[in-house]
Amino acid sequence: MDSLRFPDGLLLAQQAWNDTYDALAVPNPRHSTVLRRRLLRLSILLHTHPFWSTAPGGVPTARMELRRQARAVAQRRGKRSA
Repeated sequence: MDSLRFPDGLLLAQQAWNDTYDALAVPNPRHSTVLRRRLLRLSILLHTHPFWSTAPGGVPTARMELRRQARAVAQRRGKRSA
């Protein structure tokens, strides 16, 4: 599944989701309502993206690969992402 190429917008959305999740995961996050709303919007965008109707090899596997690739990009840019 390493060769799977995701649309740039989908990968960026996953990275934004990871960043937002990380911001909410700290004790007493600032602007938690805004962050929760953003996480919900990003979750909907990720779940309903048209890519999933054409995902080769099965959607669950592709979703896991998307998360893996987003984490790898975050590590390359020097940021931890869960």
